[in-house]
Amino acid sequence: MPPLTRWYVRLSFTYLVLALVASTAGAAQQPLGLPGWVAALGPVAVHLFVVGWITQMIFGVAYWMFPRRSAAMPRGDPAPAVATLALLNAGLLLRIVAEPWHATRPSSLTGGMLVASAMAQWLAGVWWVVMMWPRVKER
Repeated sequence: MPPLTRWYVRLSFTYLVLALVASTAGAAQQPLGLPGWVAALGPVAVHLFVVGWITQMIFGVAYWMFPRRSAAMPRGDPAPAVATLALLNAGLLLRIVAEPWHATRPSSLTGGMLVASAMAQWLAGVWWVVMMWPRVKER
C-alpha cells in the first residue's frame, strides 16, 4: 500500500470517529444541557462522514488500486494527490470550525470561511478527477 494511501485511509478512520462523536454530542446537547453551539454539529457530522470518511477512503483506495499509468511511474506524479489530500482536509477542518460558529454567530467572516471551505473541497474534487482520469482505461 503506497504511503499516500495510508494517509488517506488513516485520516478517514479519524474522521469516522470524529463524526460519531459529533453526531452523538449533537443528539445529547439538549438532554445533557450542553452549550448551544453543540446543536450545530449536525451538518459538521454529515461533512465528517461524507467528506472525511467516505470520500477520503474512496480517494485512498482508488489511488492505490486503479490501473497503473506506466511501469516507471505507476501512479503518476504524487504531487497532485498530495495537493488533493491537503485541499480536502484543509476545507474539512475549516468547515468543522466555521459551521457551528456561523450557526451561533453569523457574520461575513464565518460566511467567508464556509465559502473558502467549500472551494477547497471543490478544488480537491476537480483536481482528483483530472489526476485520475488517465488511469481509467480499458485493459
